[in-house]
Amino acid sequence: MKNSFKYISYLLLLILGLNMSLTSCTNDLEVIPTDDDEFLSETFFENPNSYKQVLAKMYSGLYVGGNDGDGSADITGIGGDFSSYLRLLFVMQEFTTDEAIIAWADGTLPTLNTQKWSPNNEFLYGVYSRAFYQISLSNEFLRQTTNDKLTSRGVDSALKTQIATFRAEARFLRAFSYTQLMDLFGNVPITTENDPVGFYYPVQKSRAEVFAYVESELKDLDNSLAPSKTNEYGRVDKAAAKFLLAQIYLNAKVYTGTERNNDAVKLSADIINNSGYTFANVPYRYLFSADNNRNGAQVETIFPIVSDGNAIRATGGGMSFILHASIGGSMDAAAQGMNGGWQGIRTRKEFVQLFPDATATGDKRGNFHTDGQTLDIANVGTFTNGYAVKKYTNVNADGSAAQRNDIPDTDFPVFRIADAYLMYAEATLRGAADGNISTALGYINKIRTRAGATIVSQSDLNLDFILAERGRELFWECHRRTDLIRFGKFSGGSKIWQWKGGTQNGASTENYRDLMPIPSTAIQANPTLKQNTGY
Repeated sequence: MKNSFKYISYLLLLILGLNMSLTSCTNDLEVIPTDDDEFLSETFFENPNSYKQVLAKMYSGLYVGGNDGDGSADITGIGGDFSSYLRLLFVMQEFTTDEAIIAWADGTLPTLNTQKWSPNNEFLYGVYSRAFYQISLSNEFLRQTTNDKLTSRGVDSALKTQIATFRAEARFLRAFSYTQLMDLFGNVPITTENDPVGFYYPVQKSRAEVFAYVESELKDLDNSLAPSKTNEYGRVDKAAAKFLLAQIYLNAKVYTGTERNNDAVKLSADIINNSGYTFANVPYRYLFSADNNRNGAQVETIFPIVSDGNAIRATGGGMSFILHASIGGSMDAAAQGMNGGWQGIRTRKEFVQLFPDATATGDKRGNFHTDGQTLDIANVGTFTNGYAVKKYTNVNADGSAAQRNDIPDTDFPVFRIADAYLMYAEATLRGAADGNISTALGYINKIRTRAGATIVSQSDLNLDFILAERGRELFWECHRRTDLIRFGKFSGGSKIWQWKGGTQNGASTENYRDLMPIPSTAIQANPTLKQNTGY
C-alpha cells in the first residue's frame, strides 16, 4: 500500500466525491456543476474531514478521467478516459512532436500526429475544459474556506492552520492549470474566487496578462505553501511553486516577448541548492518504475501525479493510458507489469536518432522495443511501424510485481531535479548573468553519467545540444511541445520529422500552430472570446 494521503484521501474521494458532472463547468464559464452543489455545500463542509477530501479531489483531477467511481468521462463531446487531464496533456505535448505518434483514428486524434488540427478538435476542447474545471474547483474551495466561513462553522485553530496550507495548494493547482492554458492557447479568461458564481462571460486576457497573474500567484505562494520536503508525498510545497515559476521564466520570451533567463537561473539554482530535493543516485529506470515513490527515485521528484492500482481505479486515465497504449506488437506486456497492450503509441525515427543506439547500450535512457518494429513509419495506423518505448513500467525496481497488472502504481514525474539542472544550463547558455557555464557542464555530465552516456566538454554545450539532451532525459514527461516552441523548432521547417505536416517524410507547417486554437465549442459558449491568429 502506498502512503496514507494517497490511499486514504483518494479512496475517500473515489467513494464519496467522484459523482459529479462537468458538463455545466466547461468553456471557462465560472460555474460549479449542479451535481457539485451537494459536494461543495455548506452542509458538506460541516464535516471537518471534508476539507482534505476536496483537496484530494483537486489532486486526483490530474489523473482520473471523470467524476464517478470508475473515472468515466464527464466532459460533453469527448468520450471515455480521454478526458483524463494527464492523458490530454500527454496527447498535446507528445503526439504533436517527434517523440510520439499514435495509431488510433478516434475522431480528430490523427490531426494531432500531423499538426493539422482545427478549432473543432475535441481533444483540444477536452484539455481546455479540464483545465477550467480544475480552476473552478480551486475557486470554490477558496470561497468555502475563508476565515469568516471557517469561524461560522466552528472550525478550531488547529484545523484552520491545516486549511491555510490546503488553500495554498489549491492556488498552486489553479496556477498550474493556468500555465497549461497559457502555454497551449495563449489568450484565455482568468477567474478567481473573487468572481461571482453563475453564467457570465469572463474577460479574455492576453497571454502576457495570464503570465503576470501566474507569476504573482507563484511568488506569493512562497509565503503560504508548506516548506520544501515537509508535506506529504504527492502534495506540493514551496519547491514546486519555485519550479513552476522557473519554467515560465524560461519560456517568458514565448509568452510575453521578454526573456527572463536570469530569473530562471536564480530559481533553478535555489531549487538545486536549497530545496532539499536531490538528484537520485539510482539507475535511470528506477524513476519510472512502479515503486518510484519509495525506491530512491522519490528524492528527485518535486511534484508527482500519483498513481495507485488499488486506490485509484481509473482504467484508462493517466499512467494506465500511457502504459497500456505503448504496448503492442511482439512486446511482452507482463514484462512491463501490465495485463495487455492497446497497440497505440510509438516514437518516431528522428527521436530514436538522438541516441547512439536503440538498445540502451550507449545511453540507458534510450530503451526501445525494436523486435518486429520498423524504424520508419510507413503507416501511422500500424503499431509495428515505429519503435516502441519501454521507459515506464508497472514493475518494481527489484523486479517484483506491482499491486495489480490492470492499473499501474507508477507515479508520473511532473517536476524533478534533473529538469532543474537542464533549465539552469539552458538559461546560462541563453546569456543569464548569474549562470556559470562550468556549473552547467557539471549538471549535464551528472545527468549523462547516470544514463551511462559519455561525458561532454564545455565546447559541446550549445542550444542544439541542450534541446537534444532535454529530449533524451525528459521524453514522454510532457515537455517536448513546449521545448520545441521555445527553440523555434516546433512548427515551420527548421526541424522536420516523419508525418509532421501530413507526409511520411515530413513537411513544414504554419508558424501559427505554435499556439493551439481556442476550441470552437468554447467560443460558442462564450462569444466574447477571440480566436487565435491563423484559425
